[in-house]
Amino acid sequence: MYRKEVTMKKGIHPDYKKTVIKCVCGNEIETASVVDNLTVEICNNCHPFYTGQQKILDSEGRVERFKKRYGQK
Repeated sequence: MYRKEVTMKKGIHPDYKKTVIKCVCGNEIETASVVDNLTVEICNNCHPFYTGQQKILDSEGRVERFKKRYGQK
């Protein structure tokens, strides 16, 4: 089967460079992006799901009812 070689157009693509993602907790992650120096509000070091501090807000007892109905303790 014959394949035609495809080349990208020159001069229309943004520069892909190394950058740093900074979280408000102080964590810094090195990555590559077309955007310089990103800042985020939450990362895997401070997110409650990853730190084990996540709380389930269940005002109507739906979670407990599900666990009781399907035998989870």
